[in-house]
Amino acid sequence: MFEIVYDDGVSQRMVWRAAGPGAAEPRIQEALRLAVDQARVLPALYSELRKRAISIEAAPR
Repeated sequence: MFEIVYDDGVSQRMVWRAAGPGAAEPRIQEALRLAVDQARVLPALYSELRKRAISIEAAPR
């Protein structure tokens, strides 16, 4: 299981857990690398995770 943390440095901090057979570290790294280069990071991240069939769930606060 991996945790993905998004923090914009101002007001937004989100944490997701990725688990399951699709959640291999190299696949998550590639999705993150491609998403960070986009103007709208969160929609890009969701899209990249979906393309790779990586499911995520919000981590409890």
